[in-house]
Amino acid sequence: MNITDVRVRLFKKDDGKLKGVASIVIDNDFVVHDIKIIDNDEGPFIVMPSRKAPDGIFRDIAHPLRTEVRDMLRELIITEYEKERALNQ
Repeated sequence: MNITDVRVRLFKKDDGKLKGVASIVIDNDFVVHDIKIIDNDEGPFIVMPSRKAPDGIFRDIAHPLRTEVRDMLRELIITEYEKERALNQ
């Protein structure tokens, strides 16, 4: 799997933990939108797109099956997030 594009949209409002959303393109053929970028005391992390089920629990719509893939996505998205943040300060 090759991530061919990462785009980050920062949120202007800076009073919450949700700092922006990302989209990734896989192999120039498949896109995943609405990957949330959350920042807390331990630093930024990503949350995959999810939907609230009838039972009230949020369930991922799309997510990596392996830890290595999640770590790769986190690194790529957070790197792009940091670049965007630096440009907008």
